Amino acid sequence: MKKLLSVIAFSFSTFALLGYSTANAALFEDEDARKAILEIRQRLDEFKDFQVRSDAEDQKTKHNLLEGANALEGLRAEIATLRGEKDALTKELSDTQRKLKDFMQSVDARFLNLEPIKVTIDGQEYLVDQAEKKEFEASLDRFKKGDFAGSITLFNDFLKRHPLSAYKITSLFWLGNSQYATREYKDAISNFKLLISMDAKHPRAPEAMLAISNCQLDMKDTKAAKKTWDDLIKLYPDSEAASAAKERIARLK
Repeated sequence: MKKLLSVIAFSFSTFALLGYSTANAALFEDEDARKAILEIRQRLDEFKDFQVRSDAEDQKTKHNLLEGANALEGLRAEIATLRGEKDALTKELSDTQRKLKDFMQSVDARFLNLEPIKVTIDGQEYLVDQAEKKEFEASLDRFKKGDFAGSITLFNDFLKRHPLSAYKITSLFWLGNSQYATREYKDAISNFKLLISMDAKHPRAPEAMLAISNCQLDMKDTKAAKKTWDDLIKLYPDSEAASAAKERIARLK
């Protein structure tokens, strides 16, 4: 605004000088007139230079403002992009944390399933694998449902997979009973005898001897059955199986 006022003032003074010089040209000598004209021309040239410089500065200012506006718009776009990337990364991080949490819970659950648990087998406590317990229970459940052929298969598979299992003697007992039910007497007797040889003091041992005598009776070998009863009474005189053996001997007489 100051520059514009200066230009206007300069213009008025110039035109005033022009009018004054025209009206009073006769009063000046030629040399003075030329000097005055040259001074006026110089001032006009200076004014034109000023206008050129002013226009150039205006163009430069406009150019700078345009560049600044473009740069600002670019920054805004970049900020928007960064915000979008931040939101995407935040979501990705949240999803990763959730997946990691689910994975850790799954791992914990698997480890819990692998941890041995305490069970009571025929009155004694043991630590067994959870999968082992489930397999034994599935085999016994098949026997309870009357699927003796299926239980034979399951118990045989169980004993092959877990030869040192705490369920081994109990599995032999139920395997023998399954074989007795399917009239596989020789196999049943073999498994009952194996049970007794592994642990003659096991709670199932007296029952196994009584089961052997049942197989022998069904095989029409009464003599062998009577001997088994006699041995049973001698070895386990206070057992319920011994009482049953005594009753059977009495019925034979």
